[in-house]
Amino acid sequence: MTRAVLSIGANLGDAETAVRGAITALGPALVAASPLYRTPPWGGVEQDDFINATVLADDPSRTAAGWLDFARDQEAAADRIRDVRWGPRTLDVDVIAVWDAEVPIRSDDPELTLPHPRAHQRAFVLVPWRAVDPAAELPGHGTVDDLLAALPAGEVAEVTPL
Repeated sequence: MTRAVLSIGANLGDAETAVRGAITALGPALVAASPLYRTPPWGGVEQDDFINATVLADDPSRTAAGWLDFARDQEAAADRIRDVRWGPRTLDVDVIAVWDAEVPIRSDDPELTLPHPRAHQRAFVLVPWRAVDPAAELPGHGTVDDLLAALPAGEVAEVTPL
């Protein structure tokens, strides 16, 4: 069985509905979903705030690549267009980390780097993740609490519940 942590966000169209739809699409694989959060954009592109959530999911038949397929399928269903890196989007689903039988899967594949290479720097991933799993650890980086403590306090404070 694989367990995955997915970060889901959107800031175009009905972002809240898009995020909730991706969560619902997990069906019985959904273990837990964070509350929805309003978060400022990350990456320097001028745009509207995002709606974000982090989910935990288990699926005995899904591989790490299968979680990426799920993410891409959800983005395609939301008509995601990849024009600008870190730009606005109708839906973004990132695979943050995957475990197989409680062992973290590591991958340097450019299509699916695990754990996600920038998750430890992103309050919009870490704050919702801590809400859904207070004891969470990002493989190779430490506890989510410690990672949040290392980020600028203002950046963490900008991630606010809806």
